[in-house]
Amino acid sequence: MNIPERVRAEFKIKFESIDEAKVVFRAIGPEIQSAPSERSSVTVKLEVNTLNLEINAEDTPSLRASINSYLRWIILSCEVKNLKLD
Repeated sequence: MNIPERVRAEFKIKFESIDEAKVVFRAIGPEIQSAPSERSSVTVKLEVNTLNLEINAEDTPSLRASINSYLRWIILSCEVKNLKLD
């Protein structure tokens, strides 16, 4: 009998200000609503200036894919926020 391998990862990403954390939290909101995989679930909480990201998955490949997706979206949100238009 094979028991499913449940895996979990947690990230705490601290920003310089509450406002920066809120901007990123709102930016990734649509991605949270439509999870990239049915084999994983994601919980994101905002605590002052820290974004807490918890990912639970059925297996390691699903966990890795979700981690890559969410961290990429967070990084992209930070990069877009820091763009300066002349």
